[in-house]
Amino acid sequence: MSHRRTGTTPADDDVLATLGIKPELSRRTSAFQNFAISVSVICILAGGQTMFGFGMSHGGPVVMLGTWIVIGFFTLLVGLSLADVVSAYPTSGGPYFMASKLGGPRWGWVTGWLNLLGLLGAIAGIDYGAAQFTSAFIQMQWNVAPTNATTMLIFAVFLLVHGLLNAAGVRVLNLLNSISVWWQLGGVLFIVGALTLSSAPHQSPSFLLSLHNESGLGSTLQVVLVGSLVAGYTFCGYDASAHIAEETTDAQVSAPRGIVRSIWVSWVAGFVLLAGMLLAVQNYEGTLNSATGVPPAQIYLDVLGAAGAKALMLVVIVAMLLCGNAEVGASSRMIYAFSRSRALWGWQNWQLVNERTNTPTRAVWLSVVVPFVLALPALYSTAAYGAITAINAVGMIPAYGIPVYLALRKGRGYRPGPWTLGAWRKPIGVIACAYVVVITFVFCVPQTSPVTTSSFNYAGITLVIALLFAWVTWQTRGKKAYQLTAHHTAQPSEALIEEGI
Repeated sequence: MSHRRTGTTPADDDVLATLGIKPELSRRTSAFQNFAISVSVICILAGGQTMFGFGMSHGGPVVMLGTWIVIGFFTLLVGLSLADVVSAYPTSGGPYFMASKLGGPRWGWVTGWLNLLGLLGAIAGIDYGAAQFTSAFIQMQWNVAPTNATTMLIFAVFLLVHGLLNAAGVRVLNLLNSISVWWQLGGVLFIVGALTLSSAPHQSPSFLLSLHNESGLGSTLQVVLVGSLVAGYTFCGYDASAHIAEETTDAQVSAPRGIVRSIWVSWVAGFVLLAGMLLAVQNYEGTLNSATGVPPAQIYLDVLGAAGAKALMLVVIVAMLLCGNAEVGASSRMIYAFSRSRALWGWQNWQLVNERTNTPTRAVWLSVVVPFVLALPALYSTAAYGAITAINAVGMIPAYGIPVYLALRKGRGYRPGPWTLGAWRKPIGVIACAYVVVITFVFCVPQTSPVTTSSFNYAGITLVIALLFAWVTWQTRGKKAYQLTAHHTAQPSEALIEEGI
């Protein structure tokens, strides 16, 4: 397995030229900053916290930690396989561009819509989760009970801030992502250290091997599968390194390395976080049914008191906000690339690049407006909101697997880039594709029993609707409009760029 250059890599812009792409974005992102955006989007302090209560009720400690190890390992295999393809096609389009090159336009169209809907659903989930944690913090600080309306208002403010920060240019995005890496890793050490060093009693190591099932599911296997989604939902978004490849120096090596490193770093740090928090649980039922509505907040309160709990909550909220900001950055590049292929309605607008910042500014704003619309059902129904944002994982994970499958299918016709798995590509790729199929199925199985309208898992329905949407739009529009590098023949005027935000 080779992770280093073999010979001289062509200049980044020359690589794009061979792929039929005109360089337009500012190439200011370093290898570390490319790695940083994927770590920021995976964000163990977001997924590990928002899904913590879910894990406690769906298997408990042994399932949370055991499946974190297993899911992390298979995610690393997917990441290795995807990284191999990214090295060959280092573009902002990411998976959809790879699928188009390797399998044809229909594969690219479907992959693009799955990836894009997944990215937009992720922004809605991340920033709304940050709003919920912020509401819990406000309740702890000022005893103001959260409502759906106030949470939605906070959510809207977060989206607006992320739009402004991303519109400012890639330098700001790179700076915040670099801060995010150290904030997340330092945050894990701070949280685990504070909980471990406190005078409060701690669970014995044997507690980590205990099984807790409050989901109503009778089958232990099903509980384990569903409980694995703590890790399954967290390990998403590492395609961000691919989406900013056109802004990364030495992208054919830096982008694939960014993907792989972000996964294993998050894998290790996430295990430490989960184990540290589980050992600090004081009252299992009390934590699950916390008045704050946020089980991790109850752990912080029980162990450190109000002041300490607020400090740790702030650490988590900031991490979530940095995660959401990075996700907007990745999504906007996907929208920009998909638009230059004429895949989106109004593509002429979304492919515009601001001449001052070399940033796809209009794509940035679309990346915050759509998630806000997606989250509006949360005002009336958490079930409806969950159904919409379920596209996050069930859209993104298959989008990672499709290019890997197509590269395997291509056989000797596939030309790898300088970062390559070599002889390991086929065995790792086969396992990675099989895992993508299995985890996508797990995303869709019932998560509680009995099943009601509020507890129904809408992920499967959401996936079917997304695939049906992609098929219908391909038949009605994609066949005629889709062109992988369409923007060269119809570049909008500079005046149009200046009149936008």
